[in-house]
Amino acid sequence: MLSINSIKRGIVIDHIHAGLGLKIFDYLGLRDADYTVALIMNAHSNQFGKKDIIKIENVIDLDLSALGFIDPEITVNIIEDEKIVKKINLSLPEHVEGVMNCKNPRCITSVERGIKQSFSLVDADKGTYRCDYCDHLMSKRDVY
Repeated sequence: MLSINSIKRGIVIDHIHAGLGLKIFDYLGLRDADYTVALIMNAHSNQFGKKDIIKIENVIDLDLSALGFIDPEITVNIIEDEKIVKKINLSLPEHVEGVMNCKNPRCITSVERGIKQSFSLVDADKGTYRCDYCDHLMSKRDVY
C-alpha cells in the first residue's frame, strides 16, 4: 500500500473528483513549487469510488472561487502541527474571474487584451455561467 506521510503545516485539498487533481495541480502552478507537494490520483473514496488528493507542505494563497468552480465538492483542510485546524467545504461560486474564457468570438474579452474574464452563476444545478461582458452562456462542462 502507498504511504504518504502527514504534513506538519500546510494545506490538503481533498475529495477532488478523480481526474481533476492534475487540472488543479496545474492551475495552482505546483509543478514549479520549491516545497513538498504530493498529488495522489485515484485514491479509494467511499463517497466517489475514486478521488484525487493534493497535499501541500506550505501555506499558499488559494483562490477558493476558482477551486469551487473546478470541483465544487472539494474540501480544503488547513494543517498546523499535523492536525486539521480548519476545514473549508467549497461550492460553485456566484462569480468567477480568470478561470475560463468566453467562447463568444465577438466578446470584448476575445478582442481586447488585458481584460480579465468574468462570469456570474445563473444556474447552479446545471453549472451555467453568464459572461459579464457579452451575456454569452457557458456551462462549467464546456471548460472541464
